[in-house]
Amino acid sequence: MLGTIFNTAMIILGSTLGSVFRKGLKDSTHNMLMDALGLATIAIGLNTTITHMPDSKYPVLFIASLAIGALIGAWLDLDGRFNRLLARRQGQNDLAQGLSTGILLYCIGTLSIVGPITAALKGDTTMLMTNGMLDAVTSTVLAASFGIGMIFAAPVLFCWQGGIYLLAKALQGAISSAMITELSIVGGILILASGISILDLKPIKTLNLLPALVVPLVVVGLFQLF
Repeated sequence: MLGTIFNTAMIILGSTLGSVFRKGLKDSTHNMLMDALGLATIAIGLNTTITHMPDSKYPVLFIASLAIGALIGAWLDLDGRFNRLLARRQGQNDLAQGLSTGILLYCIGTLSIVGPITAALKGDTTMLMTNGMLDAVTSTVLAASFGIGMIFAAPVLFCWQGGIYLLAKALQGAISSAMITELSIVGGILILASGISILDLKPIKTLNLLPALVVPLVVVGLFQLF
C-alpha cells in the first residue's frame, strides 16, 4: 500500500499548491489552463483507448458497456445528485466537473489500474510511484482551475487503488489481462468525454457514464467462467 499512499499524498500536495497559485491567476490565464487541460485530457483518453484496442478480445464490448452504463447512470441520476450535493456543500457547480475529471484521470489510467495489481502480486511499486508524480502535476493544474475542493479526489483514489490492491491480494491469479484491457478502453473513452466537456465542445454528463466501468469486469469474468 506504500505506492498508493504516495500517490494519494501527491494529489493532496498538488491540490494545495494549485489552490495557492489560483489566487493570482488572471481570467485569461485561467482560460488558457482550462484549454491546455482539456487538450491534455483528450490526448490521454485517446492514447489509453487506442493503445488497448488492438489487444481487445471483445471488440464490441466497449460499445455495450457505454450503452448499459449510460442507462444505469441516467436512471440513478448520478450527475444530478453529485451536482446538487456539491451545490449545497460547496456552492461551486464547476467543482463537479473538476472532480469528475480528476477522479477519472487519477483512477482510470493504466498505471493506476495495473500499479496496485503489480504491487500486490509482485511487491513492485514503480508504477504507482510514477503515477504519483504524474498526478502531482495534474492535480496542481486542476486545483488552479477548480480550487482546493479538488483535494476530495485524493480519498477516492486511495479507496480505488486500495480496493484493487486488496482484491488482487485476495484473488491472486483471477484478475486477467483481458479485464484490464477492456476496462482501460472504456476508461479512456470516459477520459476523452471529460476533455470534450472541458473545452466546451459538447456538455457530457460523464458521471452518468461511470457505471460503464463495471460492465467489462462482469462480462469478461463471466466469459472466463465458461
